[in-house]
This record gives sequence, structure tokens and C-alpha cells, in this order.
Amino acid sequence: MIKKRGVAILGSTGSIGTQALEVIAAYPELFDLQVITAGNNVDLLIEQAFKFKPNMVVIVDESQYPKVKEALWKEDIHVYCGKESLCQVVQSTEVDVVLTALVGYAGLQPTIAAIEAKKHIALANKETLVVAGALITELAQKHGINIYPVDSEHSAIFQCLPGEQMNPIEKIYLTASGGPFRGFTMKQLENVTKAQALKHPNWTMGAKITIDSATMMNKGLEVIEAKWLFNLTAHQVDVIVHPQSIVHSLVQFEDGSMKAQMGLPDMKLPIQYALTYPQRLSTNYPRFNFMDYPQLTFEPADAKTFKNLGLAYRALELGGNVPCALNAANEVTVQAFLEDKISFLNIARINEVVMENIPKVRTTSLDDFVTTDAEARIKARELL
Repeated sequence: MIKKRGVAILGSTGSIGTQALEVIAAYPELFDLQVITAGNNVDLLIEQAFKFKPNMVVIVDESQYPKVKEALWKEDIHVYCGKESLCQVVQSTEVDVVLTALVGYAGLQPTIAAIEAKKHIALANKETLVVAGALITELAQKHGINIYPVDSEHSAIFQCLPGEQMNPIEKIYLTASGGPFRGFTMKQLENVTKAQALKHPNWTMGAKITIDSATMMNKGLEVIEAKWLFNLTAHQVDVIVHPQSIVHSLVQFEDGSMKAQMGLPDMKLPIQYALTYPQRLSTNYPRFNFMDYPQLTFEPADAKTFKNLGLAYRALELGGNVPCALNAANEVTVQAFLEDKISFLNIARINEVVMENIPKVRTTSLDDFVTTDAEARIKARELL
């Protein structure tokens, strides 16, 4: 039986955060919820605080601090606000593992703070490794902490590796559902709407990651994340479209043997595995039945039509600060698309212009990433 673990959830009101709270609620003897945070979803954060009684609550939007403080003043809960508080609460001596479920670049500095405080990381914020993979992996090794992947694809690879420590990976295959526009041509994509893009066929996710799935940028970011998690080259990471989302990803070893992790699309399982590794806990989650899926199909990813996937491979090849620039541009363009300011295809077009024109820096520090992120956002906004 695992020792009771103090957990901090950065981004508790999002899709991953709310499901993580369900996992924690199912095993009160194993988890001690220490921290929950939200950007500006103040009502849900307050509701979660009353229900789960964490030690600390952070609302990033400082204008909402009085409302949270007023609601919780009778509770034995410490209330903080602002981005800096995210970096401070993860350093608590009562926290053992930090689930980083923040969206985008915002997850980078709190994750660094947690690693430097020697907290293990359950990583649902892929952008942390996309932006600063070399820095994060170096810090993790320096401080002797583990990074447990929460993304279903990377969790699948991680679940295939126990017992294979002496066997090098030849290749991994990340599976993709293909999103709502699988099989579309460029001409068909010219007029797709926000409502169409937000209807993912298999997964329920937040708006930003759902649009990333529709453009296949999400899979591109996962390629970059996989490089750092599993110490691979770009040539060792392939993407295949698997519309049923049952095979979550595969590992191929040097002898040609392959391992796959399978299951119904449900993020609670990879969240739980990251929080309880190396132990698997009994669950009542629905079970996969082969008879319900008599055919599992696979097809190549279309990186020519869905250009963001190709851009991610290009960014990984160029290295340095380029993945950071691509991620920053994409955060701006996706938000612009969600606000009906640009078309669907212009997401990738603007991303490419920013990525190719950002000043390249090969050897990168945190300051370089901060500068690159800011510059790329400015360039992307100028192109909207």
C-alpha cells in the first residue's frame, strides 16, 4: 500500500483538475489534498474548497481574491492570489506531488518551483516540456524528482516501459483520434466554424486543447513532449490516426516487438496512475470489451492538410527556443479563433510565420524562454 501523499492540483477547475478531484475523493485514505488553484473560475473554486477542504487555495485573478477570501474566511483554509502564489504554495512541506493541470505556458514557472522544492510532478501541462524541455529534464535530474505523464498518450508509453529498463526504445507511436475534421481537405477546412471545431468525437476537454486537437497541434506538442519524457529523437516518434481512441499509444523495441496500452477513453485512469505509481488501484471504471469494438482501425496522419503537426516536427528539429515560439504563437492564434477573429486555417498560417521569423537561440535559459514567449506573442498579435 502506498504512503498517503499530499497533493497540490494546479488548475483544479479545468477538465483534468475536476477529474483529479474525483480520483482523490475515491481514495481519501491515500491522498491528502493540500492545494487547489484556479485562474478566474472563482465560483467553482469556492465550491471545491467547501467540498474538499484543502489547506490552501489560490485564485490567480487578483481581482477575485476578495470574493474567495470572503467566502472561505470561516474555514480553516489559507487563501492566496496572483501568479507568484502558485510558485509559493507548491513548496509547502505538506505537498509530495504536484499535478500541473494549468493550460499553456502558465504552467512553466510553477512547475520549475515545484521541482526545485523536490516535489514529484504529475504532468498534464505538456507545454512545460514543449517550451523548456532541456531545462525541465535537467532540473528534474538535479533534484532527484520524477515526472509522471498524465496525457493519455504519454501515460500509455510510460505504462508499457516497466520491466524494459535494459531494452532501448526503437520507436514510439502516438495515436490520434483525428479530431472532428479527420479526412477533410484544405478546401473543406476553409469554412469550418468554432462550434464544429469544439465538438471532439471521443474526448471531453477544455476549449483550448479541443481546438488544438482539431488542428492537430495537440499531437504536435505531444511529439515534442515525448522527446523529452522518453529521451528520444524526432525520428523515433511517429503519429498514427486511430479514430476509436482505444489504443492510447505503442512502444516498439529493437527486436521489433511492440507493446500497446489500451482502454476506453477516460482521463481518470492516467491521472490515477500518475498519482499512485508504481501501484495500480482497483477501480469501478467501465471496462473495454472487444466485442463492442470488432474493428480497430489505423491510418497515417495528414501533416500536409493539418500543418500544425508538421510545424511541431520542424520546431523540434530546429530546437533551442523555437518550440517555445511556436507554442506562444499557437496560444495567441487559438484564442483569436475562439474569439472569431481569424479563420481555422489561419491558426497554422500565423504560427508558421512567427516560428520561422523569431530570432533563434540555441542554448537557452529561463530568461530566454520568457523573452521568446513575449516576442512571439507580440508577432502573432500583429499578424491577426
